[in-house]
Amino acid sequence: MLSAPNLQTTPEGIDYEVAFAGRSNAGKSSAINTLCNQKSLARTSKTPGRTQELVYFKLDERRCLVDLPGYGYAKVPLNVQLKWQKELERYMEKRKALNGLVLLVDIRRSLAEYDLQMINYAAHLNLDVFIALTKADKLNRNGAKNTLFAVQKQLKDSTATTQVELFSSLKKEGIEQLHHWLDAHLDEPK
Repeated sequence: MLSAPNLQTTPEGIDYEVAFAGRSNAGKSSAINTLCNQKSLARTSKTPGRTQELVYFKLDERRCLVDLPGYGYAKVPLNVQLKWQKELERYMEKRKALNGLVLLVDIRRSLAEYDLQMINYAAHLNLDVFIALTKADKLNRNGAKNTLFAVQKQLKDSTATTQVELFSSLKKEGIEQLHHWLDAHLDEPK
């Protein structure tokens, strides 16, 4: 694990990386822990805004997962949030190894304005987006499926290349789909 406060301090020699983005407390750290089959690789917290830098998790010498600072209701001062936003833009625009974006959205909140902005920004940068509707175990099966269909419908006219799946770190739902998507985006050129 390596933390980088800005683009200049990101690790060199990485060929492929996928960034994990989402509102604070959407479940980014839990998803990374579940994907890597480790309980405490990425620090989880009930306090929004815990991740304040780009946090790199090396899969091997060439590939990484990157946990981005959360956005939305993080309990940090506005000037810090604005600094994160500028660094995230710089990272997403300039990082050559960035090959895709996993957007984690709490299924109980659906897509917020920040999420839609992130999806549109990724489309502008020609980045594919995997949208994981996290905490799917918090809804009954019909409620979860209805939310999935609503999000898919909401994105049908989007220019972004997206894949939307139900996801639960607790129940291990959506792991296989995300692993498959990651395999494609951590080995292929953009």
